[in-house]
Amino acid sequence: MHSEQRERDQSGTLYIVSTPIGNLEDITRRSLETLNRVGLIAAEDTRRTRILLNHYSIQTSLSSYNSYNQAKKGKQFITRLLQGDDLALVSDAGTPGISDPLYHLVRAALDEKITVISTPGPSALLGALTVSGLPVDRFVFEGFLPRKKGRKRLIEELAEEKRTIVLFESPHRIEKTLIELSKTLGNRPAVLARELTKVYEEVIRGTLQELASIAGERKLKGEITLVISGRPRKKEK
Repeated sequence: MHSEQRERDQSGTLYIVSTPIGNLEDITRRSLETLNRVGLIAAEDTRRTRILLNHYSIQTSLSSYNSYNQAKKGKQFITRLLQGDDLALVSDAGTPGISDPLYHLVRAALDEKITVISTPGPSALLGALTVSGLPVDRFVFEGFLPRKKGRKRLIEELAEEKRTIVLFESPHRIEKTLIELSKTLGNRPAVLARELTKVYEEVIRGTLQELASIAGERKLKGEITLVISGRPRKKEK
C-alpha cells in the first residue's frame, strides 16, 4: 500500500489548457507557462497548435490526440504521466472537452489517481452566450446535432426545452439546420455567432427563419455557434 502511494505521488499532472478560439492574444499567462513547462502537449490538431506555440516561441513537443487515435494514444500518455511526466491537453481551439475526446483521457487519468488540473480560458460556447442578448442564467448545450440517426428526435426534444439552447454547426449545413429548427421549434429569436474573436467576427440576430434566409443568401463561412431562445412559458390564465 505504502509503495503504491509513493508511486502515485511521483506521477505527473495532466493539465487541461484552454487556447484561443481565434485571436492569439486571448490566452492567459498561466496557460502559456504551463505549455512551456510540461514535457509534452497532446493536441487535437498539431498543425493548429503549432501556430500558437510558434507565436509564443514555445518549444514543447507535440503529439496528436483525437477521436481516431484516442485509445492508443491515451494509453501512451497515461504511461508517461505515471512515469512522472507532466502533460498538457489542448483542443483545436478554446476549452478542451467541448465536442472533443477530452473525457476519455481525463477519466483514464483519474482512474490511475493522476492529478488533473484545469487552466481555464476562451470558449466559443460562452462567448456566443454572453453576446446573444438571450437569457444565460440557465442554458443547455448540445454541440453538433447528429447528421442522421437521432437528429429528428433530438430536435423534437429541444422544442420542449425552456432553457436557452446552444449548438455548434458547420457553415455548409447551417441553412438546412436553421430551416429544420424553425419548422419544429417555431420561429423563435436566435443568434448566429461566427468566427468569434477573428478578423471576420460577426454576430447576427433575428428569428430562426430570418437567419435561415441570411444563411442561404450569403453562404456563411467559418466556425458557427447558434444560440436559440428556449420555449416560451405559457401565460397563466
